[in-house]
Amino acid sequence: MSTNLPIISGIQQIGIGNAAVYDTWDWYRMHLGMDVPIFDEAAEAALMLPYTGGEPRSRHAILALNMMGGAGAEIWQYTSRVGQPPQSPLQIGDLGINVAIYKSINIDKSHQILSQSNVCSQIENYIDKRRCFYAKDLDGNLIKLVESPDWFQKHRFHCGGVYGAVIGVTDMETSISFYKDILGYDEILRDATISLPSFLSDDRGGKYRSVILTHKDDRKGAFSPLLGRSEIELIQCLDRKPQAIFENRMWGDLGYIHLCFDINGMDALRNQCNDYGTPFTVDSGDFDMGDAGGQFAYIEDPDGTLIEFVETHKVPILKKLGWYLNLKNRNPEKPLPRWMLKAMGLNRKK
Repeated sequence: MSTNLPIISGIQQIGIGNAAVYDTWDWYRMHLGMDVPIFDEAAEAALMLPYTGGEPRSRHAILALNMMGGAGAEIWQYTSRVGQPPQSPLQIGDLGINVAIYKSINIDKSHQILSQSNVCSQIENYIDKRRCFYAKDLDGNLIKLVESPDWFQKHRFHCGGVYGAVIGVTDMETSISFYKDILGYDEILRDATISLPSFLSDDRGGKYRSVILTHKDDRKGAFSPLLGRSEIELIQCLDRKPQAIFENRMWGDLGYIHLCFDINGMDALRNQCNDYGTPFTVDSGDFDMGDAGGQFAYIEDPDGTLIEFVETHKVPILKKLGWYLNLKNRNPEKPLPRWMLKAMGLNRKK
């Protein structure tokens, strides 16, 4: 069933370029509960030529979810070349994805657990009387845990999946319009000039404009109950010229490589992006990743940050029994039954 308007069901995943896919997944499983694999596949990235030096590149990718709710992590490693780090250390406000945001159900417990084996900031006030703190993953990528009231289900773990991202921009008004008009972030939770906490500033100081966006209405679509609500923080340097995080590097190199949204109505979205002046730079047509299938496409935000769209046609519910769900012929606005989404958790790697 098609729709005249595209439906965005939520953030599906954040892409993480790394040098050791299984070591990285182990870290995310143990520390952030990303223990349900949607796919685990080695293949050739043949369609990303604008971002891979004009050549197909071999890679190994794992998409994993936390079944408490939130988006997943696509843990992505080159196998045909060595993934390259940034040319200089990332500074907050550099152009691209600076920080991945995860949601915590118990911020004190999250801080206690992550502090045992990771360098973490102190817990600080966020917005709406919520609290947050920063940490780093196995490869030094910044993560931020934020208190959230939005959960698909609750169990023993201290946190859920991806809640959003901090993205560096050069022109705040242009970026606010893009994230509102294309991605539906139509509510501003905060618009303020800030200084960075010491954990992020590395004694460089500086002033920044920070705008935190969310969406007024709950998302619709098959996976919307699981993916949940989300927030995007746009951050602009006010006293220095930022660098592009992926300047002279390839998509898939080390760091946060894209922010991906689960959508329905790829044709309508293609038209909308064309009308807005941000045409698809990659357009897959149908794809099959073994355990999952559908369509994907990419656009760039006003500063070149890669935004991916995935329209899911097939997803594993219970791989051990060969139970896969075909999503092509159902009402695109209707969420899947919660019991069916919960059944995906039976694929959990313990």
